Amino acid sequence: MSVLATTDMHAPDPLHLRDRLPYLVRRGLITRTIRAFLEARGCMEVETPCAVPVPGEEVHLLPFSTEQETPQGEKQPLFLHTSPEFAMKRIVAATGLSVFQFARVWRNGEGSALHAPEFTMLEWYRPHMALSGLMDETELLLKAALPPTLTYANTTLDLSLPFERLSMQEAFARHAGVDLLPTEGDAQALAKAAACPLRADESWEDLFFRLLLERVEPAIGRERPTFLTHWPASQAALARTDPQDPRVALRFELYAAGMELANAFEELTDATEQRTRFEQDRARRNALYPERKDWPVDENLLAALPHMPPCSGIALGFDRLVMLACGARRIQDVLWMGN
Repeated sequence: MSVLATTDMHAPDPLHLRDRLPYLVRRGLITRTIRAFLEARGCMEVETPCAVPVPGEEVHLLPFSTEQETPQGEKQPLFLHTSPEFAMKRIVAATGLSVFQFARVWRNGEGSALHAPEFTMLEWYRPHMALSGLMDETELLLKAALPPTLTYANTTLDLSLPFERLSMQEAFARHAGVDLLPTEGDAQALAKAAACPLRADESWEDLFFRLLLERVEPAIGRERPTFLTHWPASQAALARTDPQDPRVALRFELYAAGMELANAFEELTDATEQRTRFEQDRARRNALYPERKDWPVDENLLAALPHMPPCSGIALGFDRLVMLACGARRIQDVLWMGN
C-alpha cells in the first residue's frame, strides 16, 4: 500500500508503521533542521515537567489528570500539561535566555484529522524581540524546514514569497465585510455588521470565532502562509495589549493551506493584569464546565513575570508542520505511535 495514496481521514486505524516510514523519516529530518536553526540563532533547548500542578488556564481545554503519591503516602493531584508555556516563561525570567522545547503535550477529548490527544508542540521564547521580529524568525524557520513550493489539500503554497501579514481588523473587513473592533463586546452589533443571525445565547466571542472559522480562515494562507495579527484585546490571553492601540493585543496566529500552525504573543509581564485575566478565565471555565476538576492559580508564574525581560514567544504545532511537508492528511500518519 502506498503511503501517499492513503487520504481517508475516517479510516478506523492509522497506516501501518512500515507504510508510514517515509513520513517519519521526514519528521526526523525536520526535527534536526529546526534544532540546528534555533541553536544557530542562540536558543538553548530545555526540558520541563509534563506532570504539573497547573496545566494551563485556557477556558476550553480539558487536561488529563493524574496523582502523585510520595514515599510517605501523601497524595497530590497533578495534570499533564496542555502547554509548557508557564514553565518556560519561568526559565526565561530566571535566566534571560532564549529557549526552545519540543514538548509532548496532552489535551483530553480531542481527536480528528488535525487533533490528537497527545502531540508535539514546538515552543520558543525570545527575550528583547518584538512580535514583528518573531514573525521574521518564524518565516525563516518554515523556509528552512519546508521546500520552496508544496501542495497540500489541493492548495499550492509558494514559500519563496514573503509571508502575508494581515491584521484581524483587515481580515474581517476583507473576508467578512465587518468593521470588527467597534463591535467588540456587542454581539448584536457584530451580527448586524456581518449580516448573519445571532444564535441563541451566542456571545460576541462565540460569534467572533464562528466568523473567523467560517469566513476568514478558509480565505487566508492559500498562496503563501499568512500571519493573522493584532487580535481584539478581549482575546489577548497571555499577550500584552498594543500601546499604540489598546483595542488590540500583540498576538498572531500563522495559517498555511487551511491549517492553523502557530499561536504567538508579545508576552504580558504585568503580574497583576495576568492574575485578573486568569481569574476571569477561571470564572468562565467554571461556569461552562462545572463538572471539571479545578486547580490552583500558578503563583510561581505570577511571581516570575515581573522578572521576565520583554519577550515574544510562540507555540507551533510540530506534527502539523510535518503533515504540511509530507502531504499527510491525518495527524496519526506522522506519529510514531498514537492512541
